[in-house]
Amino acid sequence: MRKRIQRSMVMVLTVTLLLSYIILTLITYNTNLSMLESEVRQEAEYIRAAVNISGAEYLEEMDGVDWTTRVTQIDPNGDVLYDTRRDSSTIENHSGRKEIQEALRTGEGEDVRMSDTVGQEMYYYALLLDDGTVLRASKSMDGLVRTALGNLPVMAGAAAVMLILAYFLAKWQTKRLVKPIYELDLVHPLENETYEELTPFLEAMERQNKEKEAVSNMRKEFSANVSHELKTPLTSISGYAEIMKNGMVRAEDIPVFSDRIYKEARRLITLVEDIIKLSKLDEESVELEKEEVDLYELTREILSRLAPQTAQKNVHMEMSGESVKYFGICQILDEMIYNVCENAVKYNNENGIVSVWVGNTLEGPKVTVSDTGIGIPREHHERIFERFYRVDKSHSKERGGTGLGLSIVKHGALLHGAKVSVDSVPGRGTKIEMNFPKEGV
Repeated sequence: MRKRIQRSMVMVLTVTLLLSYIILTLITYNTNLSMLESEVRQEAEYIRAAVNISGAEYLEEMDGVDWTTRVTQIDPNGDVLYDTRRDSSTIENHSGRKEIQEALRTGEGEDVRMSDTVGQEMYYYALLLDDGTVLRASKSMDGLVRTALGNLPVMAGAAAVMLILAYFLAKWQTKRLVKPIYELDLVHPLENETYEELTPFLEAMERQNKEKEAVSNMRKEFSANVSHELKTPLTSISGYAEIMKNGMVRAEDIPVFSDRIYKEARRLITLVEDIIKLSKLDEESVELEKEEVDLYELTREILSRLAPQTAQKNVHMEMSGESVKYFGICQILDEMIYNVCENAVKYNNENGIVSVWVGNTLEGPKVTVSDTGIGIPREHHERIFERFYRVDKSHSKERGGTGLGLSIVKHGALLHGAKVSVDSVPGRGTKIEMNFPKEGV
């Protein structure tokens, strides 16, 4: 980065110097050209006045003078009558010259071109004399180019000095500019005092740091919760098995102990399965293909699977709605609806009611599950979808479950682009709505 800034600064100076030289050369050339034109015009006016007074003899008197300006007299037919540089008899007819034609027509004319006679680029200025002939004065423009190019060595020397100076200044300035960037505190980005242009970058880094910290804390909490949830059933299984191994259980109590071991083992298996499901959803590694699913038929089949639990708690289940098709992953949709309905039964009161509605809305397919259970305090509504989060930890073991059900619902909803909303009042029940988009994602 530092080298790129240095190169950029030196490059900018180089281009600036080059443009300055070109502009200065053009200005010098144009200024000298204007002076040359003015000088030739003045000389031509002076000579014309002298010839008109003294006659052509004045031109002959000029032969002994070293003039830098070439003077020529041409008759109306274009024949050269006099020239300060060459014998007039050897010079070709000038009737086709632009400045001569203009002078004969308007009284004066001018042109810039390469001279066939002297082989140089010349400026020509012609005036009509009183006797009908044309007086032309001309001067070489080669001196203008030499003057313009004469600045080149001086400019080149100055440019070399300035480039060397610019290199060291650019190096020093670049080091000073990038120093605050090299000294950035990436752990606490917003505490840095640096360039205003870096503020969006530092704010993004601060957000990223907070997200990383949140993910790290979530992983630590998840690991602690998993360890606790795994340890509880394993401890029970190990304890019951050890008692049976040591012969400390009466024969008639063995079925009871075996049943407890079986239930804890099933709980452990369910927990591991839920953890695997969540991991796949987190990594978006679900390999199942989407298909058209009838949410009404799927929900009715789920309620039939929950019939033994509803019978055990004397909970009445009712279902209404209409057939609605949705393009999604059938297994994930099954787990989402199953977990919500199972919670409605699990946290319901004795002889309670669970109402399920499935159908189409203006926003898309929707599944609504309502119960008359214990309800959820408002301050817990946002957290019930966290892993292993329980509203009432003291009765969690009595009601069973892994604490991952609603977390699976949340991740399944994200996978399908759906929204899950909760409306619950303690002691009056809970209503959970799953709103799916019109088109399966």
